[in-house]
Amino acid sequence: MRLLVTGASGFVGGRLWERATAADHEVVGVGRRRLERPDYRSVDLGRVAVTDLPELPWQPDAVIHCAARATPYAPRKDYVRDNELATRTVVDWCTQLGGPRLVHVSSSSVLYRDGDQLDLTEDSPVPSEFANDYARTKAGSERIVRTYGSSWVIARPRAVFGPGDTVLFPRLIAAARAGRVPRLTGRSSPAVGDLIYVDNLADYLLQLAARPELHGVYHLTNAEPVEIQAMLVDVITRLGFAPTTREVSLTTALRAATVLERAWRVLRLPGEPPITPYGVGVLSWSKTFVPDKMLADLGAPAVSVAQGVEEFVAWQREQL
Repeated sequence: MRLLVTGASGFVGGRLWERATAADHEVVGVGRRRLERPDYRSVDLGRVAVTDLPELPWQPDAVIHCAARATPYAPRKDYVRDNELATRTVVDWCTQLGGPRLVHVSSSSVLYRDGDQLDLTEDSPVPSEFANDYARTKAGSERIVRTYGSSWVIARPRAVFGPGDTVLFPRLIAAARAGRVPRLTGRSSPAVGDLIYVDNLADYLLQLAARPELHGVYHLTNAEPVEIQAMLVDVITRLGFAPTTREVSLTTALRAATVLERAWRVLRLPGEPPITPYGVGVLSWSKTFVPDKMLADLGAPAVSVAQGVEEFVAWQREQL
């Protein structure tokens, strides 16, 4: 296949680019960062007109749109620009390129609300209120993709982890090392959640790109939910750090996180608040997904959560 991969300088897009190239696909990567590679174009899709997009050496068979603002906290305008406006640019670019298949990498967070959500499916309704601006603008990006006049499919991965991750677990690990992730109490049972290892996600995205008969939405997970806090403690321990023994109620943690996030917005403080309501929710609420559609059409994931954690821990040790 001839593939155009957006977000190729990021975590998911970069790993996808590597695996697609290794599988002998012809790939051109696009991303915000500058990379000195002949098969890469430095483009900020949220800031460029379609008429100013770079030329490609060929017409792609498929475009896999991984580019997004995926950080847990950023100004609202940044989410709108990098998630919605950039997706509109990609859809228009695809139209200009003659209508290649479009694989849009969205997020399972478009379904999130406060509280446990078990056995979510592709038919679960998208709520009118969203967990944060990231989820809101990813839902907006899905609406834009549905206007595309050619073949499209939407992928909603859940909690991507693995070597190269800069968003999810590295932030939790850094916070845990600093003593900012206490054990959350107030639940009758531990929160469980689905994850997906980054190589599994990349392989699924390549399948979706190659199979135009697959349409609609796909929830992509490892199909093996885990206890989130227990997994974090295990990773912290294996990295040689002592997990905190301090306990805080879920209610107190949510209140503190809400106050801090509002303070950061009102005062326009630099960087990210030390905790956010969304971050507390990751550790506190169960989010599981029915994997039937994924398993039936795309097969079982090749790498288990346990294997993925081994790879992630080894990579984290190198970083440390």
